[in-house]
Amino acid sequence: MMSSQLPAVLRLGTRGSALALAQAGTVADALRAAGHDVELVEITTRGDVSRASLSSIGGTGVFVAALREAVLDGRVDLAVHSLKDLPTAPADGLVVAGIPLREDPRDALCARDGLKLSDLPPGSRLGTGSPRREAQLRALGLDLDIVDIRGNVGTRLAKVSEGELDGVVLARAGLARLGRLDVITEVIDPLQVLPAPGQGALGVECRSDDADLAAVLATLDDFGTRAAVTAERSLLATLEAGCTAPVGAYAEAAEGENGLELYVRAVVASRDGAVSIRKSATGPVNRAEQLGRELAQELLGDGAGAVVDANEPAS
Repeated sequence: MMSSQLPAVLRLGTRGSALALAQAGTVADALRAAGHDVELVEITTRGDVSRASLSSIGGTGVFVAALREAVLDGRVDLAVHSLKDLPTAPADGLVVAGIPLREDPRDALCARDGLKLSDLPPGSRLGTGSPRREAQLRALGLDLDIVDIRGNVGTRLAKVSEGELDGVVLARAGLARLGRLDVITEVIDPLQVLPAPGQGALGVECRSDDADLAAVLATLDDFGTRAAVTAERSLLATLEAGCTAPVGAYAEAAEGENGLELYVRAVVASRDGAVSIRKSATGPVNRAEQLGRELAQELLGDGAGAVVDANEPAS
């Protein structure tokens, strides 16, 4: 039976990192502007307490499972996720009711001495915790030493300022939300490195039987962003790849000859960069899910399945 009453104060679940709190804060501010009282409730996830690499601790879902449990058991009314961390499979009892306007989804280089990718000398140590970034950076053939790192944005940037690394690659969206765009030395062209599916976008999730809250959260939705991330996540799901797999995808909505269209680009690369399969497609926004699925099928036809499987961590 559908719920039909909003609580006096909406309890919004979020991870406790500076970035997660900033992201949750944007959603809370939008809800407050619409006349709702909002309280942030910090939830600790497995991804927050483990310092192991994401792929070794399960990758997909390590940042969201505890938040989802808190929504389902009623400790919070809604949760905010980085959409790139959210598994593509539907979650029983939950709905992503709101997807606000996306931040710039591109990756960003933060390097010593203001260097750009092309300026980094061979052998430079470049940090990232993402197999997707590692694979595409290696495919560029710049002879960089890619170092696996974990930690929050501040911890990663400190590795550069303290001389441990020559640079790190981070999501521009996270730096924008933290007010740290000043540390970027180059915003990386998607022609070089495609972002993760859903990167830069937030997903606001609530219980699927909470009809009134779902309706409130739907007012946060940005049509173009939802269409774009639907295509990207459909592609990821069809490839049966998790959020740590070496898959990049970027969909953009723009006016075409027949109205609003989606232009979708995708890449599947081996972690050593030796194999890189790229494809693109264009179609109407109302076919976002099909576009992603069809593009994934093209990638699979070119051998992407074997590349994804080869990059899966051993169980």
